[in-house]
Amino acid sequence: MRQEIAITVDAVILKDLKSSTSILLIKRKNEPFKHTWALPGGFLEVNENLINGAKRELLEETGVEIEGLKQLRTYGDLKRDPRGRTISIAFIGIINHEINIKAGDDAKEAKWFNLEELPELAFDHSKIIIDAKIYFENNNL
Repeated sequence: MRQEIAITVDAVILKDLKSSTSILLIKRKNEPFKHTWALPGGFLEVNENLINGAKRELLEETGVEIEGLKQLRTYGDLKRDPRGRTISIAFIGIINHEINIKAGDDAKEAKWFNLEELPELAFDHSKIIIDAKIYFENNNL
């Protein structure tokens, strides 16, 4: 028997200002993890490439448009999503200026958080953020 596998994309958007680094998170409107903070992201559409899916989800959930997304890593732990087998491709982008954000689609709220003071996060997004911090520090972004 073949199991269905879902593919999602997540966007790690860091705002790097001289004083501190912040990360853009959304508060989820829906289950699973309703009212919990998460990275902007969602399900890939059938006729969509990965990076365009990440850009679309970011725009729909936060109002942010960014060109310079880079693929960070793929996450596929068997129990990362309570809805079933889900593989997520995470992308990272850096912003070096103030930018307006506005929650939309299935995001109840969108907010910048200090990278060192994060709330409880949905799914395995804590792991994704740890990997993004390492990537950020090692690549002098």
